[in-house]
Amino acid sequence: MADTPKKRSLADLAADADTAAAAMVGDFPRAPLRPAAASADRQETPIERDARLRAILASPLTRADGLSAKELFDERAAGASGGLTYNDFLILPGYINFPASKVSLGSYITKRIRIKTPFLSSPMDTVTETQMAIHMALNGGLGVIHHNCSVAEQAEMVRQVKKFENGFITDPLCLKPSDTVHKVLEIKKQYGFCGIPITADGKMGSKLLGMVTRRDVDFLQGSKDEGKLVSEVMTTELITAKEGISYSEAQKILRQSKKGKLPIVDSNFNLTALLARSDLIKTRDYPWASTSARQLLVAAAISTHEEDKARLEALVKAGLDIIVLDSSQGNSLFQIEMIRFIKRTYPSLEVIAGNVVTIEQARNLIAAGADALRVGMGSGSICITQEVMACGRPQGTAVYQVAQFARQFGVPVIADGGIANVGHIVKAVALGASGVMMGSLLAGTAESPGEYFYDDGKRLKKYRGMGSLDAMEKGDAAGKRYFSEGDKIKVAQGVVGAVVDKGSVKKFLSYLVTGVQHGLQDIGVTSLEEFKDKVACGDVRFQKRSASAQLEGGVHGLHSYEKRLFS
Repeated sequence: MADTPKKRSLADLAADADTAAAAMVGDFPRAPLRPAAASADRQETPIERDARLRAILASPLTRADGLSAKELFDERAAGASGGLTYNDFLILPGYINFPASKVSLGSYITKRIRIKTPFLSSPMDTVTETQMAIHMALNGGLGVIHHNCSVAEQAEMVRQVKKFENGFITDPLCLKPSDTVHKVLEIKKQYGFCGIPITADGKMGSKLLGMVTRRDVDFLQGSKDEGKLVSEVMTTELITAKEGISYSEAQKILRQSKKGKLPIVDSNFNLTALLARSDLIKTRDYPWASTSARQLLVAAAISTHEEDKARLEALVKAGLDIIVLDSSQGNSLFQIEMIRFIKRTYPSLEVIAGNVVTIEQARNLIAAGADALRVGMGSGSICITQEVMACGRPQGTAVYQVAQFARQFGVPVIADGGIANVGHIVKAVALGASGVMMGSLLAGTAESPGEYFYDDGKRLKKYRGMGSLDAMEKGDAAGKRYFSEGDKIKVAQGVVGAVVDKGSVKKFLSYLVTGVQHGLQDIGVTSLEEFKDKVACGDVRFQKRSASAQLEGGVHGLHSYEKRLFS
């Protein structure tokens, strides 16, 4: 956590007051003279007035600007205007004495898992599959893989994320000397690598005989060459490391050797592990990566239906770190029983439950054992639940009320829906969210599923709600999420749309990180934890926005303009 900036002392204020008093000379009208404090019969002198003004500058303010979060969301207060969205309020600026780069965005997204940025991608089939999950984790966030697909497909996506970065690889693919070059080329075609250890029996734990690398097979492409044995082409002069070596020491040897792989062997030269150069490069290029045991963190969604217990088992075997129970209304017997089942069967697996928008919903899921809560109902850009079902809650109010309750129990809250820009992320955190789940904001990136297309000269990608008829027709996840898989007539709770191309998610996430850091700098806090603490104690202040104020706060009064968010 970044260092908390020191508050300005009374001595600092007094010194500034003296400086200001010395500068209180000019043509602008001064404060009028008041009746003297000692006697109402006479007016104060200019010297007494200056002393009074210096005292004001040297003393803490007795009345703070704006409202506390508690006052802002007090629905029973006189003049309260009902539920609030992110656009209905602003956060008042604080005092800056640190650069934006010093702001820490690390946050717990479950009771036990902390990541370096509070960003999660939504489990939607037009947002998160393998590539999105990999790049979210590499850049300090977390990808949640959707379940609108077969069990095997979802488990394979989880497996690919976990194998993308490995540290010590304890189960590498091995070959035996009698295998052919054709098998090496097949592995290269299927997995994208061909740095393969050759052991006596083609299994881990047997004697290491050599390595087959890309250089050994690059020019062996004909049918005659493919029939050669790997013993004829493998490299036998190897640089190895002894079992028990530390990860940092193994990295050092690999860097110095300039090899692609470093085999780890025991005293009998039996292969016990492998270290890949590609992982060193990833560690260097992505210092903020979300990892556990040197593998990328990954989450995946399932429904609360009984048959998804088999899906859960397959995901856990694939290496899943966090399970997300995907339901539009999480306060159900089905979800409570699923949470209890997961906690009994997989006690080390973190469970993000939801969705919820009320304290009562949150209480039931926390009591069942949820490790985090997902908050939002009908606030997403493609969601029409509030319109069709007349059920939900404005997102700002939902996040604040649930987060204040859940915080008592050490349960993090993830704001899901309604995040349209950097400012909304800052506001969600201010209201108590430990993370923000994004759909439309990430859907147009290169790593999201789907193909680009052009419409009226703009490069777009398809984006659809999981409650849309389009999503329901593809798989059964959408129906299970909205408890409608058995309905003869499907009632849509989402729409199909398109979003503008945003380029690579790596660059887009860097923009989000920098934007949030600058937002927290303006507010005068150096970490998300400090931010939430200062909101809770009333140090961070808020201001309601009228419709006119919202108009004023956006681009206005121009004939035309170009809105470029980052470069």
